[in-house]
Amino acid sequence: MAEPRPQIRVLLVDDHALIRTGNSLVLAATDDIAVVGEAGTGEEAIAVARALQPDVVLMDVRMPGIGGIEATRRITGARPGTKVVVLTTFDLDAYAFESLRAGASAFLLKSATPAALTDAIRTVAAGDAVLTPRVTGRLIEAHAEALDRADAGPPLRSLLSPREYDVLLGIARGLSNPEIAAELTLALPTIKTHVNRILAKLGARDRVHLVILAYRHGIARPG
Repeated sequence: MAEPRPQIRVLLVDDHALIRTGNSLVLAATDDIAVVGEAGTGEEAIAVARALQPDVVLMDVRMPGIGGIEATRRITGARPGTKVVVLTTFDLDAYAFESLRAGASAFLLKSATPAALTDAIRTVAAGDAVLTPRVTGRLIEAHAEALDRADAGPPLRSLLSPREYDVLLGIARGLSNPEIAAELTLALPTIKTHVNRILAKLGARDRVHLVILAYRHGIARPG
C-alpha cells in the first residue's frame, strides 16, 4: 500500500473572508494540501506566518496596511523556506514584477482555475517557480534595454556542463522542473540538483535571474 503524500501546509491571506473561504474549499478537496491558517492584512500575514511557518502562503496584493508585496518581502526574508503564491484580480505587469522581486515564487490571477491554483501550490512547495510565458516574456522585455547595454560576460557554455546547459535552456523557455525532467528523460531530483548548481555557478538568486541571464546571452528572446 502506497504511503500518503505529506501535506503541504498553506496560509491563506486576503482581506475578503469570502475569497479565503472559497480558496479553502478548493484546497480541502485535495488530499495533499491543508489550510493551517488565515489572515486578512499584511501585518497579520507576517505574524501568522511567523507562528505557523507554513510551506506556502497564498497572498493577496491589495490589502489594508502594508499590503501583500511588502508582506511577501518580509515573510520570505525571515524564512526563505516559505514559498509565496501571489493572487490578484489585477493583471498588471508592475504587480508581477514587484511580487517576484519581493521573493514570490508564483503570480496568478484570482480568475485562475482550481486546478491551476493547486498545481501552483504543489510546484512552489517542491522548490520550483511558476512563471507563465506572458510574465516571462514581459520580464525579459522590461530588462531588454539594460541587458543589451550590459557586458554579457563569458559564454554560459564555458561555465556549465552540457547537461546543466540543457536544463538552463528549459528554464529559459519557461518550463517547470517536471517538464524539463520529462523532456531530458531524467529524474526530478536530478533536475533539482542541476538547477541548484546552475544558480550557484552563475551567481543567480532565482529562476527569474536565470531567465534574464539567458536573454543577455542570446538564449531567450522577447516574444
